[in-house]
Amino acid sequence: MRFSLFVHMERWDDSVSHRQLFENLTELTLMAEAGGFETVWVGEHHAMEYTISPSPMPLLGYLAGQTSTIRLGAGTIIAPFWNPIRAAGECALLDVISNGRMEVGLARGAYQIEFDRLAGGLSATEGGKHLRELVPAVRALWQGNYAHDGEIWQFPTATSVPKPVQQPTPPMWIAARDPDSHDFAVAQGCNVMVTPLMKDDDEVVDLKRKFDTAVDNHPEVPKPQIMVLRHTYVHPADEPDGWRPAAEGIQKFYRTFDAWFGNKTTPDNGFLEPSPESKFAERPEFSPESLHKTAMIGTPAEVIDRLKFYRDLGVDEFSFWTDNSLSHEQKRRSLQLFIDEVVPAFR
Repeated sequence: MRFSLFVHMERWDDSVSHRQLFENLTELTLMAEAGGFETVWVGEHHAMEYTISPSPMPLLGYLAGQTSTIRLGAGTIIAPFWNPIRAAGECALLDVISNGRMEVGLARGAYQIEFDRLAGGLSATEGGKHLRELVPAVRALWQGNYAHDGEIWQFPTATSVPKPVQQPTPPMWIAARDPDSHDFAVAQGCNVMVTPLMKDDDEVVDLKRKFDTAVDNHPEVPKPQIMVLRHTYVHPADEPDGWRPAAEGIQKFYRTFDAWFGNKTTPDNGFLEPSPESKFAERPEFSPESLHKTAMIGTPAEVIDRLKFYRDLGVDEFSFWTDNSLSHEQKRRSLQLFIDEVVPAFR
């Protein structure tokens, strides 16, 4: 089982500059590369300080020049916000810059607050149509001349300039949850990325089952891979309460996610206050005690045991999700512990 790093600049107040957050992200990426991680993933989000990434491409292009082995994943770009020609060209350019280290994940999008500002109020639930049209169009543009007459986009003959280094296509990933999404991804020859969010490992088993069903339904396609993304925090074994700051930080992250996802309040200069804890009084899965068990939080030995379960389940890649509202120093310490004490158990 491979490991990857899923990382954003996240800003919770104006005490840390964007430049410092950029340098912090770079440091974590270099640590991950030195620690043998396969890929660094950076997603796409707009006008929100707690997940800063209006485009993963410039960040990954910069990281390509700072690294030599780690692969560079745009994970994920939001299909309704990308014309196929632009998506194909920008991904291919990143592949050229990195000399064949680009990977791209695609998703339908989740935040209505972003769709209201970038897609004319299109319902976020309609993003699946764009995803299903974008993926084969990008693939075709990478191959050569291609004209498109779809429901969403129409354009005369065009091609991707440049062409990607990786042929016949760089790895493509689809963020999937429901069975139809898994089936679409596998049918297209795409890998699958899943996140159980705050659910327990039964959800991981269920997501893997959906993936396996899709694989079984498409024997004509070479078997793709599946990645599990989880909030991760490793604390020393001699700190029995070391889990609590991480669980509380991840709870704050999810309460902030809830505020943005709910789309009930106008952001103030890119910030929204987290939803109050009282809102989740009847939702035990949001409690720190529950998140301690569901997020990948624990001592190195505890994390190793859970990851071996994932490996034995057939998970190809585990992505260490750093976004958790904690300080850079806490993130750095956790990642270093993972590299020093967890990764060697899987070599």
